[in-house]
Amino acid sequence: MIIAGVDEAGRGPLAGPVLVSAVILDPARPIDGLNDSKKLTAARRDELCELVLANALEVSIVEVDVARIDSLNILHATMWGMREAVMRLRNVPTLALLDGNRVPKEMPVETRAIVKGDALEPAIMAASIVAKVTRDRLMCEIASKYPGYGFEVHKGYPTPTHLTSLRELGASEIHRRSFGPVREAISGAVKTAETQADLLL
Repeated sequence: MIIAGVDEAGRGPLAGPVLVSAVILDPARPIDGLNDSKKLTAARRDELCELVLANALEVSIVEVDVARIDSLNILHATMWGMREAVMRLRNVPTLALLDGNRVPKEMPVETRAIVKGDALEPAIMAASIVAKVTRDRLMCEIASKYPGYGFEVHKGYPTPTHLTSLRELGASEIHRRSFGPVREAISGAVKTAETQADLLL
């Protein structure tokens, strides 16, 4: 049986893409230390990510961009990413195991959702690590294009620092406009601009 583990990183942030990974581990090359990516240090995640990329039978990575998130909503965009990650595998898995409690529609193979699967199933753990590390690295690259928001630190999550910069700078091109705090920031910026315009009259 060929098992693909599937997981995502980045559903909660206000900015940036969701990254989804599908991983087929090689039984002949087990990887010690796999765990839920959230329970690992950044350094250990990096180490394990390299081990997964070097030793897995196959890894696919899908970037779900902000435009798709805003048009479909975060749930359906993530489901699209999970289905796409499995479809991009050259080795067709017998079974896909997803972290969570929902299975995307029209999956190309038999699929099961496992609640807290990223702490139970090694293939999902591996996918969780690859998705998280890939997204974190991408957000650090994005930070240089959009200075002032601190993406390299909070990775787009709604931290107090991020919310403050969002209010002060307004929404960037990679902010998810379908998310409430971003809409509020845009609305606040419009009202401020209108007030300033009124003062000039």
